[in-house]
Amino acid sequence: MTTYSGTTEFEGATFIKASFKGAALRFSDVSGVTMRGVDVNGLDIDSHDLFFGSLLVNGVDVVPLVDAALNRQFPGRELQKARTPEGLREGWVAVQSAWRTTVAGTPPDLVDAHVEDEWSLAQTLRHLILATDAWLRGGILRMRQPFHEIGQIFTGAGEMGFDMSVFRADPPAYAEILAVRDERQRLVTDFLAKVTAEVLAEEREDPWGGGDWRPSVGDCVRVILEEEWAHLRYIRRDLARLR
Repeated sequence: MTTYSGTTEFEGATFIKASFKGAALRFSDVSGVTMRGVDVNGLDIDSHDLFFGSLLVNGVDVVPLVDAALNRQFPGRELQKARTPEGLREGWVAVQSAWRTTVAGTPPDLVDAHVEDEWSLAQTLRHLILATDAWLRGGILRMRQPFHEIGQIFTGAGEMGFDMSVFRADPPAYAEILAVRDERQRLVTDFLAKVTAEVLAEEREDPWGGGDWRPSVGDCVRVILEEEWAHLRYIRRDLARLR
């Protein structure tokens, strides 16, 4: 199968009676794409940014429907948008409980298994360590170098100029991942236990340095919750396929 990487040659193009059957799009921009009279049987869309825009299917914006369905599937997920200390604390308890169930229920032979180019459970937990480091230790607490060496950085970070020397090259043992993950979870728990509405409203800098966005402390916490719920969904999806 032909692979197109980093290309813009299809922007604004029109495809008539073309077949994309079995094609895969990863990390690609399909915003504003219009499809008319198309066969979408089995079309599988997974977008972390889905909830920041709209997706029209037969004239209906399905984003609120997807959001509501995921909230039913993952009780407590709706609290990732909470604006109060109490709501954020409750949301954190809910997502950590869900993660404990998933980690405890995964047999040892599947912790490093993965579906195609997706992350394994071990890699996902390492990425959540990184997310906590970025948004709590870096964004909220403003630590100069917030990252643990076993954190799993996102794809393409090196090409974006990120200092990859921070991270260990060899993958850590699963026991070490669980230990560091537990430590980072306690950091969030301890922070939320004492946080006030006034602190949540304080302004911070984007820990990834992207654009002009200056998130509040509350925004940083909500990003952590979004990361937790999103990656829980991904790994449960993949573990179900692996089983």
